[in-house]
Amino acid sequence: MRPSRRSGRALAAACTLILLLSGCARMLDGQAVSIFADPFRVGGLQAVDGPTGLRPDAPPPDREVRGTDGGRIDQLAAQSVSDLEAFWTTTYPNTFDGDFRPVNSLLSWDPGQLKGTFCKSRTFLLVNAAYCYLDNTIGWDRRLLLPALRNAYGDMAITMVLAHEYGHAIARTAGITKRRQTPTLVAEQQADCLAGVYLRWVAQGDSPRFTLSTGDGLNGVLAAMLALRDPLLNPEETVGHNEHGSAFERISAFQFGFTDGADSCRSIDAKEIEQRRGELPVQLQQNETGEVPVSEDSVRVVVEAMNIAFTPAKPPQLSFDTATASSCTDARPSPPASYCPATNTITVDLPGLQTMGTPSKDAKLATLSGDNTAYSVLVSRYMQAVQIEHGGLVLDNATAALRTACLTGVATTKLSQGVTTSNGGTIALTAGDLDEAVAGLLTNGLAAGDINGESVPAGFSRIDAYRTGVLGDFDRCLQRFP
Repeated sequence: MRPSRRSGRALAAACTLILLLSGCARMLDGQAVSIFADPFRVGGLQAVDGPTGLRPDAPPPDREVRGTDGGRIDQLAAQSVSDLEAFWTTTYPNTFDGDFRPVNSLLSWDPGQLKGTFCKSRTFLLVNAAYCYLDNTIGWDRRLLLPALRNAYGDMAITMVLAHEYGHAIARTAGITKRRQTPTLVAEQQADCLAGVYLRWVAQGDSPRFTLSTGDGLNGVLAAMLALRDPLLNPEETVGHNEHGSAFERISAFQFGFTDGADSCRSIDAKEIEQRRGELPVQLQQNETGEVPVSEDSVRVVVEAMNIAFTPAKPPQLSFDTATASSCTDARPSPPASYCPATNTITVDLPGLQTMGTPSKDAKLATLSGDNTAYSVLVSRYMQAVQIEHGGLVLDNATAALRTACLTGVATTKLSQGVTTSNGGTIALTAGDLDEAVAGLLTNGLAAGDINGESVPAGFSRIDAYRTGVLGDFDRCLQRFP
């Protein structure tokens, strides 16, 4: 968030940021009701926890790895590429013109060793995984990047990274990525989309080598994608130059592929991304950090901004007395922000909200938590009040939870141009705020909670509902989650 005063290409690569998962949301159980808006399904698949990773009876890999040390990382990578090629051998000719062509070779390196090259670059200190357009090869750092991702998110984090890199090869062969004409931003999100297509196949249970549950397993894959987002652009950097995309954008592209298949990846181009971005900020302004420390004053400003943006006939009251949430007669507390319909009151546990909105200071971990992780939860409770005023909406079930996430997305977009409050200040969305909200939706789910703070099992569904609101409007949310 940003408060202010106003008067009146050879290499397609991954990054190395790590996000820790922490689960604290209460998840709802229930029955399925429809296909894509069903709170208990993920892109049409049942949302369930279960086995995720390499199958114990997986066949041996079909591909050899040059430079391998024979360790577990390289074994998983070879299995991942073998599985990807089994998938695309069948899927490619059913989607694209021509025949599937596997990559020429695979290379593993230790970035601590002085010797070695990949894609005409030295592998010394090269902490990365990448597809090389020059010779149609895929390579990875087996010592730092892939082990760190695996330690944080499990085996499928390695498979996800290589599915993305193989996506570059598929997009190139299919002609939807043209190396010299296609911007990096477009090529990267096309590859994210194609990774989603493959991982849908795994989640369906069709892979002979891997399993992926649509609950905690897919949550881990999405968390790894959060970790691989671009850093925030500074004022002196150029938008569009060597961008891969924010976490919000990259997960959106992944979800397109997972839900709609490979044809949806064709539609990702510069125009589509520009339309999807709209007025959403992607670059920090001069002297801007993007962080507004959570305080009583900042909470009041956010609520006032919501009053201005949505003009409810009876704006909700704001309380910092946590006892009032416990005494609510028609809703349970959902700390650190709770809404009580009986009294039309939002109760904020300020210390809890401050903890949620404070970026991690652990130098070893670049988490995505920040001020909007907290403010999105506060806004979600405000949108409960808006739903009450709309009338006729059930607020204590799984559909209500996703409707709340969707409307929180609508509120987020309203802040993209800034809302000026009574004291002359402006509260506005900044670069990174969407990613912070997505991190919260994945790790705690509270911004996708019903009136009692209960969420749905799959982080995929929570993020998908939020994105629907960010890219849509109030009516679209009610149509999808009636």
